[in-house]
Amino acid sequence: MSDLTFRTVGLGDEAVDYLAAWDLQRDVHAAVADGQHPDTVLLLEHPPVFTAGKRTDPHERPADPGGAQVIDVDRGGKITFHGPGQLVGYPIVVLPDHVKVVDYVRRVEEALIAVCRDLGVTTARVPGRSGVWLQADERGPERKIAALGIRVSRGVTMHGFALNCDVDLGWYDRFVPCGISDAGVTSLTRELDRDVTVAEVLPSVERHLDTYLAWGPYTATPDYEPRPEPGRAPRIELLKPNL
Repeated sequence: MSDLTFRTVGLGDEAVDYLAAWDLQRDVHAAVADGQHPDTVLLLEHPPVFTAGKRTDPHERPADPGGAQVIDVDRGGKITFHGPGQLVGYPIVVLPDHVKVVDYVRRVEEALIAVCRDLGVTTARVPGRSGVWLQADERGPERKIAALGIRVSRGVTMHGFALNCDVDLGWYDRFVPCGISDAGVTSLTRELDRDVTVAEVLPSVERHLDTYLAWGPYTATPDYEPRPEPGRAPRIELLKPNL
């Protein structure tokens, strides 16, 4: 197992404003990078908010955000949504020398795939598209259940993932999630036809992140068919140190 510290910052009625959580991330990131704080995963919910990565085009922003903020953020990639009923995780961890950024992303994806499996939902990766996906079937088209977007600075990660538990999917009708127009978005609640709360999912998320971020070898879940998005950059930003 890893030496991760898990910190539940605010759920439900105590959901954390995005900008406040971003300030907290920066503080924890600086402490971890300086060796003054252990690797930490912040777990929380946000009030409704759209976050636009550096490659978000103007037409991709919601014309009507429904009262939610639209915030430009310092990660790569496109625009996404956070809101109640979605478990957001911000792993702030030192990447070992042998772990590349892509491997880190795959490990977080693998942990979320395992969480979905625990609940009876079969998911995998779609090469060319970050996140965790369900295949097209009688219930709907290919659809994303967890999104990822990270930044790495000073060898330490920040930002992270969002797993749709019982989030109101109507928010996704206001924009094109992550700039991908040919697929859908779903939640554990929709796929299982029962309420799946953030609180129910939290222990499984902690257990699997603890396993995969211990940096040991693992067998990856087989991918679905590749579906790269033309012109779409990965939602990953690696900052090189100033020389």
